[in-house]
Amino acid sequence: HRALGSFCSCSFLRRLCKGLLLAGHMGHEQVTTLNLEVVQADTERNLLLVKGSVPGPNGGVVIVRNAVKGGKKGAN
Repeated sequence: HRALGSFCSCSFLRRLCKGLLLAGHMGHEQVTTLNLEVVQADTERNLLLVKGSVPGPNGGVVIVRNAVKGGKKGAN
């Protein structure tokens, strides 16, 4: 997490420099990963094996949809 540290060498100005990066809320955005390949589906254990990285925490909710923009070249 971002923590408050040394602000700036602009102390003689008595204000912060423009564009200074400060702490803020991170990680609440929805992320979309395109064209991942579903390798296997296990209905007994309710698992879906995906080739590639899936963003989000372990045990998080994942929405799987059909590809809209097409697939990778050479994929079936």
